[in-house]
Amino acid sequence: MSVPFTKEMKKDYTILIPNMSNIHFNIMKAPLALHGYKCILLNNNSHNVIEEGLRYVHNDMCYPALLVIGQMIDAIKSGIVDPNKCALVITQTGGGCRASNYYFLLIKALEKAGYPQIPVISLNFQGMNSNPGFKITPSILIQVFTGLIYGDMLMMLSHQVRPYEVNKGDTDKLIEKWTNKLTSYYEKNRGYFGHNLKNNLNKMSDDFKAIPVTKEEKVKVGVVGEIYMKYAMLGNNNLEAFLESEGCEVMLPPMLGFFLYGFNNGIKDNEYYGRKPIYAFFMKHIALPYLNTYEKVMENALERNGFKAPASIKELQKYSEGIIDLGCKMGEGWLLTAEMVELIKKGYSNIVCTQPFGCLPNHIVAKGMIRPLKEQYPLSNIVPIDYDPSATKVNQENRIKLMLAVAKENLNKK
Repeated sequence: MSVPFTKEMKKDYTILIPNMSNIHFNIMKAPLALHGYKCILLNNNSHNVIEEGLRYVHNDMCYPALLVIGQMIDAIKSGIVDPNKCALVITQTGGGCRASNYYFLLIKALEKAGYPQIPVISLNFQGMNSNPGFKITPSILIQVFTGLIYGDMLMMLSHQVRPYEVNKGDTDKLIEKWTNKLTSYYEKNRGYFGHNLKNNLNKMSDDFKAIPVTKEEKVKVGVVGEIYMKYAMLGNNNLEAFLESEGCEVMLPPMLGFFLYGFNNGIKDNEYYGRKPIYAFFMKHIALPYLNTYEKVMENALERNGFKAPASIKELQKYSEGIIDLGCKMGEGWLLTAEMVELIKKGYSNIVCTQPFGCLPNHIVAKGMIRPLKEQYPLSNIVPIDYDPSATKVNQENRIKLMLAVAKENLNKK
């Protein structure tokens, strides 16, 4: 068992956070600092991370687990923290996905690496493996939730502006500006919620609209897949940068959709199996309607300046009808299929499905859905890409280039 993270440790221990998305996590770590936690967001992305993961995690395990654990152990060995004064945090879903085992895999890996004294904090909403020194309070939840919305907003805006900017670097400068501004709001514990959130999102939209852009038409590519592989440059070999270097505009669905999908699954569990009626009632009539209002705020802020806005969770459910049942909820489940439909409808019919090799749920809801999607949307151009330690970047990019060749041909015909 892991060493517990105690209240005394909170004072002088540094928590290492694995990085899934620079934009989101650089904002979402700010609320933790506000509540007295010292955190470092990991950005070590060298091949040594994979080597460390292979050294301490069985290579048949989920590739994201291997990468996350490898990134943490590589960071500890690099000397950025004192092994006797640090803790690690990792998510634990509690569901059927192998992600439920990340926590235990990390504990075992630390023991093998010679760091049994390092506490491992499980970040989950099921009350599993609690630590007395790390508590998810309602205020932390609200602050991290707003950080998630801001991260989604910056991601959506940057993807729609960066490929067309006249002055290269304008987009990244704005991301840095808003990240610093939002961090300062969290440090002061004001200026980020309520009507301030709406005003901030509108100002973000206005700022990105002011960036000078070209009018050229580019190949539009959507990216879906297992949540870590979809967002983490370490996992997908910096897929976004590669696609933009090939002259594409990239679209990723917002991270908020995944969390709303998870909450919605509780409602389906009650409808199908009679499980947790109180939880289902709370989600259906209180939590989700409340969260949906923030989906609408972000949608309005994007559309006020002509940017494409993401579909709401209700729209995504409709997109899945006739293709996949809402009871399919292992891994990314029906959401992944619905996101592909959304991308096709919004003009991003060229899609890369990122999936860890051997991830059965994603092979079913991504690769397995290509045929029915092709039947309904003949112009869809979808390529599934497997990622694992033995898959070479060259082979992955060559397969994507074949997809892009078809995309460019279709664009020229149009």
